[in-house]
Amino acid sequence: MTSIRSVATGSHPAADEEQERMDPERAQGDAARTDAARTDTADDTDGEDTGGHAGAGGQADAPASTPPLRLWGGRFAGGPAEALARLSVSVQFDWRLAPYDLLASRSHARVLHRAGLLDDAELTAMLGALDDLSDAVAHGRFRPTIEDEDVHTALERGLLERLGALGGKLRAGRSRNDQVATDLRLYLRDHARQVAARVTELSTALVGLAEQHVETPAPGMTHLQHAQPISFGHQLLAHVHAFARDTDRLRDWDRRASVSALGAGALAGSSLPLDPAGVAAELGFDRAFANSLDAVSDRDFAAEFLFIAALIGVHLSRLGEEIVLWTTREFGWVELDDAFATGSSIMPQKKNPDVAELARGKSGRLIGGLTGLLTTLKGLPLAYDRDLQEDKEPVFDAVDTLLVVLPAVTGMVATMRVRRERLAAAAPDGFALATDVAEYLVRNGVAFREAHEAVGQLVAWCVAHDADMDEVSEGDLAIINPLLTADVRSVLSVRGALEARSAPGGTAPARVREQIAALGPVLDRDRAWAGS
Repeated sequence: MTSIRSVATGSHPAADEEQERMDPERAQGDAARTDAARTDTADDTDGEDTGGHAGAGGQADAPASTPPLRLWGGRFAGGPAEALARLSVSVQFDWRLAPYDLLASRSHARVLHRAGLLDDAELTAMLGALDDLSDAVAHGRFRPTIEDEDVHTALERGLLERLGALGGKLRAGRSRNDQVATDLRLYLRDHARQVAARVTELSTALVGLAEQHVETPAPGMTHLQHAQPISFGHQLLAHVHAFARDTDRLRDWDRRASVSALGAGALAGSSLPLDPAGVAAELGFDRAFANSLDAVSDRDFAAEFLFIAALIGVHLSRLGEEIVLWTTREFGWVELDDAFATGSSIMPQKKNPDVAELARGKSGRLIGGLTGLLTTLKGLPLAYDRDLQEDKEPVFDAVDTLLVVLPAVTGMVATMRVRRERLAAAAPDGFALATDVAEYLVRNGVAFREAHEAVGQLVAWCVAHDADMDEVSEGDLAIINPLLTADVRSVLSVRGALEARSAPGGTAPARVREQIAALGPVLDRDRAWAGS
């Protein structure tokens, strides 16, 4: 699918710099947030297209007494109370949907033309005004004001300023209910790919580090206690597999999210001869809605995206927790580059793993967004309810959080220095080779229950005598347990223990290299999808 955002804003599809992607939306959102909050301050929009003057192809300047534009006020004698207006406003956060709403508006204009509701000249004028408005939005010349209730109101105001009464024809056959459901899907399908791209970059950095440490022995742990020696590359790749599942979920999610709601109207469809399937295809969706009630009320796609985002957050948190431990003096396994660490305001010797800690902390925020939306959705009757206004902020926050955290974690991983000697020295600590002795006995015909007991006795003897297992004499081995013959010494080496773990998926260096080779096509596939 062509990047919806690149189509909507005119940005280059290949532009993958974080600032380039996020600044237009963030700037627009910040401007809207500021305007909506300044209810007691005069609007100062010198040189900007925020209302009251004509744009390209527009009409004469609106009089100063023009009341605020509302999309729903026909049956009301007066305007809403200030308290209601302040509660109802959402433009401070939904303004980032503007490029997607304008993209859908172009498709809707063409549908109205095919239905005979716009003539050729009207369609040309409509599309020209929408293009002009899109350009103004993309470059910050058109912004919402304190009078705009939401993104749809603001954009209709911009269209009316450019076209006068003709601009009002675009509203035929659609509702804010099907508009926002479609806009949010467009936004998320675009940004899910950006998230996938960043996750894949992190996975690539982890694979690159793993390639350097295929044969670096490290303590493998369970319960945060030394268990068995492993390849440090093997441990790094475990995180890659978790992130690969995340990108796989995003691709699978996209298949379910690829449904257009345009044409569902408020809840019951339309009596106008619209073409939902044609609009869906034009917007890059796989299909149009099958049930108009479901189309406007469904937020499964948002909740499922938040679940995936929360799980990415959990995986980032687990990686972050390990790096926090690895950088302590007690572990000392890695050292962070100065560019991805901070210091203390009072203790000059400190070098803090703030990136890892923030990645760990942000997971709670992502989990909270998912929990909040699920709670909002659980009691809603069909079809649309205003509660659904609460779907957007957790989604936007999850996108923003991941697009900030992931590049920072990637940079931290790509630049950190692994202390091979420290890892190798720690690998056999805590009698980590005990299981290898037990399995050696099993290979020589001893029942595992008996082997386990014999090696347990060996460990107890070593603890009592403050000795390592390879320091026990042949005579003491025989006294500890007759099964412990002198030849068990052959497996009391870290290198031998690693090589022995050669079962599929194991930590033997040969198997780790197989993992790296198998992950290459996976990452290539994820990059291709993220860039589509």
